[in-house]
Amino acid sequence: MGTQPGRTAPTTQNGRVRDAVTAARRVVVKIGSSSLTTATGGLADERVDALVDTLGRLATEGRELVLVSSGAIAAGLAPLGLTRRPRDLATQQAAASVGQGLLIGRYAAAFARHGLTVGQVLLTVDDVTRRAHYRNAYRTLRKLLDLRAVPIVNENDTVATEEIRFGDNDRLAALVAALVHADLLVLLSDVDALWTGDPTRPHSTRITEVRDENDLAGITIGGAGRSGVGTGGMVTKVEAARIATGFGIPVVLTAAGLAAPALAGETVGTLFHPQRQRPAARLFWLAHATSPRGRLHLDPGAVAAVVGRRKSLLPAGITAVDGAFTAGDPVDLVDAGGAPVARGLVNYDAVELPGLLGRSTSELAAALGPAYEREVVHRDDLVLL
Repeated sequence: MGTQPGRTAPTTQNGRVRDAVTAARRVVVKIGSSSLTTATGGLADERVDALVDTLGRLATEGRELVLVSSGAIAAGLAPLGLTRRPRDLATQQAAASVGQGLLIGRYAAAFARHGLTVGQVLLTVDDVTRRAHYRNAYRTLRKLLDLRAVPIVNENDTVATEEIRFGDNDRLAALVAALVHADLLVLLSDVDALWTGDPTRPHSTRITEVRDENDLAGITIGGAGRSGVGTGGMVTKVEAARIATGFGIPVVLTAAGLAAPALAGETVGTLFHPQRQRPAARLFWLAHATSPRGRLHLDPGAVAAVVGRRKSLLPAGITAVDGAFTAGDPVDLVDAGGAPVARGLVNYDAVELPGLLGRSTSELAAALGPAYEREVVHRDDLVLL
């Protein structure tokens, strides 16, 4: 639903604030590079201080806070004598290795003024898809919150490759919100809300609430909010909102300068309402945080078993294998037409599977040993698409 500029925005039933915001006890806040840095790179101290003053008050009121912060690469540009964000991965990683220390040091000093300690958490996609890594990421964040510290999360740009990157911190923030079972996700940008088009165009209107996909119909969001030092844009923010609301988490999208009223529940920015009850967190991450390393082609019986009866995938139901994956990697399960029907963590290397296809687990165990009497993808590591 849209709101024309100058009109009164919808409010919640108490007439003043958004109850979903004021009731949230565990809040994930994401801030983008363009909201923290100067046009030439380097941290803008006054912007960092303004953000931390708002978040510090939130944390000292007893609410749990996780900050997902971009800015490492941008902060490393000026110290390395770079005038713009590099395009090649190696230089991006070098800038991140310099900038991340500057970024976390600046946050540590700013939060210390509020008597708060920060903890740095750098994540890659592997940290949220492999079972042991996922548990460790959750435990670390949970323990930091228990100890009244503020986790500051960023993608581990110094080691991430093109194949395993989140791609932008909007998506990372949505996945972190799901990981910690947040009550609210706040996406702070350089645009004050979601608009029907370019906010600088006279016929664009601000959208105050999104309840379902119908409210997004006809919106042009391709280039809105894109900056010179970040990787995101309005497209990634809307997609992040879809991910989070699909996990049952409300989302507020607004400008960094409006963080204080947004977190106070005022009707600034755009509120995305949650779409459903929360699914299992790890499987939710498997669906949204991974890129498949290969494909397993299923016969119709296997599709019916996996999709219709929620069974594990056995070798007997696989007709072909694509990709160069290893055990533990995410793979797509596709039907006879090549359409993905599920994604899961595979228990075999790709080179092992061709000799197992079409054979029962009991036959394989008898021929190859008990180690082969196991599922190719266990139902606990499988999510329907």
